[in-house]
Amino acid sequence: MRRTLTVIPQPPADSDLAPLRIIARGSTWVVADKPAGLLSVPGKGDDPRKRDCVAARVAAMFPDAAGPLIVHRLDMDTSGLIVLGLTPQAQRALSKQFEERSVTKRYTALLDGIVEHAREGEVRLPIRLDPANRPWQIVDAIHGRDSITQWRVTAHEIDRTRVEFAPVTGRAHQLRVHAATSIACGGIGHCILGDVLYGSNYRRPGELGRLAPADRMMLHASYLAFNDPTSGQRIETTSLAAF
Repeated sequence: MRRTLTVIPQPPADSDLAPLRIIARGSTWVVADKPAGLLSVPGKGDDPRKRDCVAARVAAMFPDAAGPLIVHRLDMDTSGLIVLGLTPQAQRALSKQFEERSVTKRYTALLDGIVEHAREGEVRLPIRLDPANRPWQIVDAIHGRDSITQWRVTAHEIDRTRVEFAPVTGRAHQLRVHAATSIACGGIGHCILGDVLYGSNYRRPGELGRLAPADRMMLHASYLAFNDPTSGQRIETTSLAAF
């Protein structure tokens, strides 16, 4: 069933969120640059602010489109590139590319502290939702789904480390869990700055659990490449992180 969207072209008057920028557009798709704090799709509940989302704003920008239809999501506190289909056919074609892992994604992040044990690597952990503590994702060797992230250090910045993430899979909160999980448990051992869920409140035995103060979560979807659903042309989009 198709979800009904409240059309919101720009932030409500009482919102402190930035406008939604369109980075690229094809005949059946658009790539938007989502500001941190904006939902990808409408949230649950009656609060009008939860109806302000990427999908609603794109619907207002392209009223003649048969969509927009969400292909993938970014966490509310993550900024950066997100592609939407403007027709059901384009949404299905783009979704298939994500399923087949032919979409290339890269993220920029600032991690708390200095990553010294390696300059690059790959994290592979089985993770799943913790139903008792939604929306937490936890490492579970028995019931978890495989999640893979390639990463590399791009700079050391006094008390933090700038990294580039290249996720192979797209599990919920994957990058956040991979960053915050300790080295001994297979992660990077440094949570993303500003991540209040896996930074200050990540209290699993053997894993990281320290405060990561920042005015936002320092995670940005900076590169997105996919094939145009109509022409097959490879589309590459970029967005610089504001941090």
